[in-house]
Amino acid sequence: MAGSGERAAGPATARSASGRLQGIRDAGLLRRMRIVESAQGPRVRIDGEEVLLLCSNDYLGLASHPTVAAAAIDAIERWGMGAGASRLISGNMEPHERLERRLADFHGTESALLFGSGYLANTGVIAALAPRDGTVFSDELNHASIIDGCRLAGAATVVYRHRDLDHLAQALHARGTGGDLIITDGLFSMDGDVAQIAALHELAARHGARLMVDDAHAVGALGPGGRGSVAEAGLDGGVDVLVGTLGKALGSYGAYACVSHEVRELLVNTARTLIFSTALPPACAAAAEAALAVIELQPGLVDRLRVNTATMRSALAANGLEAGGAGAQIIPVAIGDPDRAVATSRRALAAGVYAQAIRPPTVAAGTSRLRLTVMAGHRQDELRDAARVIADSVEAVSVNGEWSIDLPDPEPGALRVLQAGGGRSHQPAVGSASGA
Repeated sequence: MAGSGERAAGPATARSASGRLQGIRDAGLLRRMRIVESAQGPRVRIDGEEVLLLCSNDYLGLASHPTVAAAAIDAIERWGMGAGASRLISGNMEPHERLERRLADFHGTESALLFGSGYLANTGVIAALAPRDGTVFSDELNHASIIDGCRLAGAATVVYRHRDLDHLAQALHARGTGGDLIITDGLFSMDGDVAQIAALHELAARHGARLMVDDAHAVGALGPGGRGSVAEAGLDGGVDVLVGTLGKALGSYGAYACVSHEVRELLVNTARTLIFSTALPPACAAAAEAALAVIELQPGLVDRLRVNTATMRSALAANGLEAGGAGAQIIPVAIGDPDRAVATSRRALAAGVYAQAIRPPTVAAGTSRLRLTVMAGHRQDELRDAARVIADSVEAVSVNGEWSIDLPDPEPGALRVLQAGGGRSHQPAVGSASGA
């Protein structure tokens, strides 16, 4: 009878999925995955055509760096592909331990602990460290993994207005218990602005709270030597938890938390996303260690990223576009309406520039945008050309109303001809995600 019940559940599940998908379609928010036919780099191949890539998180171009690739290949030959078990069983290997020591040195902390992804790191750390009798204070634009970590932890959570220290101070005064946890992104992934780390650190100290910073997008881009927003604030090793990722500027996959020895031991024993997950593939750890060495031996990479970022921002301004953010490599170009954002992105892609449209629920309703990301390997002339293409695309769609474009969707025949009209979107619960 169990088999019969299982068979009966299939059509019902399909109907439920179909209804939800139709609602997403009706809102104009259906997403599909586009196939990239080459390795990550300043230029990639899509549908057989080479285009300039302005939506990768491989900020320093290390995902395809020969030193990084060689380290991964060597690790596979020596250690195999998978770790085979969680780190508390038989999956803890030398590359994991070696990388953790390098990360702790890089960030000036006592210890580091690897996780399988940034999502696993944030949800696991927050669930383990959230105060049982206190409160978590979280910036409203924090990454979705932080938001979900707060939910999974079951802790009382106060969401404070984005980068509003007065609001946070008021909340701490009203709800603080002396054992609280303040959490912020270092560099906000969709808005490109930077948290006031030094002021947050002072506020946390004043109220006896701990401070956790997710520096996923800042490592490799901000601070001396690319050590992130915490280092930029002069607080190397000075926050209670620093979360970073191996999958962005370091060109690999996985994530880590830099903490004290004691907190690391606590996480090893209580972070469920570590305990109940197979360990990171050793090749990913070896590749990330090699990437750290490249960053330290070739500081010009970080400098080139900053020069290219300034070039792109200047070029956008010269073409009449306002570049959002705070001078970092994440550059939002506001569009507003989600359909217009998609149409603008498609028009730019047809002209050879891959600039991703970001819509609800990743961002709030009415704030759809192009999210541009600059890489160290971009040439300045192609960035200037890209700024002109983007400006032309914005003008064609938002000013001239040229919404239709003959550009295939990732699913053949599924292109929806965009019609002018009001934006249709929905507000996320709180914060941002990594999808578009």
